[in-house]
Amino acid sequence: MAGPGDPPEGTPEGVPAGGEDEYRSVVFDESFVRAARIQEYSARERLDGTSRAVRVRRVWPVSSAPRQALLLVVLIAIAFGTAIYLGIRHPYSNSAPAAVEPLRITLIPLVPPGPVPSVSGTSLYENQPAGHYRAGAEGLPLPTARRVGDFTESQVMQALSTAKEYLVASSLDPGSVTGGDVRTVRNLIDPGQVDQFDRSLSAPADDGLHEATGWLVRFDPVRVRLADPKVRVSGTITVSQVSDDRLEVVADHTFVYAVQSAGAGADPAQGATSLFTVRRDMRFRFDRDDLRDHHIEVTQADVAAGPMSCSATAPAAYLRPLLAGQSPLGPTAADPNDRGRPPAAVCAALADGSAGRPAARSTASAAAP
Repeated sequence: MAGPGDPPEGTPEGVPAGGEDEYRSVVFDESFVRAARIQEYSARERLDGTSRAVRVRRVWPVSSAPRQALLLVVLIAIAFGTAIYLGIRHPYSNSAPAAVEPLRITLIPLVPPGPVPSVSGTSLYENQPAGHYRAGAEGLPLPTARRVGDFTESQVMQALSTAKEYLVASSLDPGSVTGGDVRTVRNLIDPGQVDQFDRSLSAPADDGLHEATGWLVRFDPVRVRLADPKVRVSGTITVSQVSDDRLEVVADHTFVYAVQSAGAGADPAQGATSLFTVRRDMRFRFDRDDLRDHHIEVTQADVAAGPMSCSATAPAAYLRPLLAGQSPLGPTAADPNDRGRPPAAVCAALADGSAGRPAARSTASAAAP
């Protein structure tokens, strides 16, 4: 007798019993039926007179289509806006750096009226104009930091501190002053001026732009050494706002160095010490990026230094002090028709006594015949 799931005539010959034919593996579950694109009309719907046996089902119900379309538009707008925002605010975007003015340099050798006097090795600055100057960085006191225009007190303090750090590294550090390591100075300079700085040291020129001695006080270690590493300093530092986004710091200082011949150890006659004075009127500028990155723009350097000779060899690479007992060479002719040299490449007379006063002799020496 055939079972309820078998054909009335029974299972055909050659077909496995129990209805396990090739179609039994296909299962039409409820989710499959609901997902079908076509659907057969019910018996009642067919009796109502429809001419079609099946109907096409919509993937999205008609009632929810506007809502889904609106959601799709919103998602596209959000994605587009996000792409624009990331393009503008991308942390690795290569924005052009702000333009930085080159350093302008004026260097004037100061010529003494006669031979350079020597000073006492035990009291170098006694009875000298620099006798009341402070030693080293103590001679660079900063003014009280206050809000300046659009810049906060902390930003003003940052500018002043960076300017002082530059002055110490470029004027007081024995290594950089005697032709040694200048990386501390270089690291402070705004990246827009680094190429000018590098060229000034590698190929100095008397052109008002590439004198190494405009960037820093620099002596030739083959000729000169410091007799006292504690340089005497006196001067002022002021700060002001010069534009909407820039602070300017003006540092006007006089530095006095006790110098000797680099070969003094081999020749006792050359062991006398003399004073060398450098007036540096420096202008520094800071934009907000400089303040954030701890950089400085050196925009102007007016330097007067002596005692030196007014010679045809300009002190672009090194300052060339006249040492104790040496006399200046006569001034060289200046050709006003030669526009190859800047007008500021001139010499001036050094005031009497600024090169130092002769060391006082002892009473016994004075009484000797």
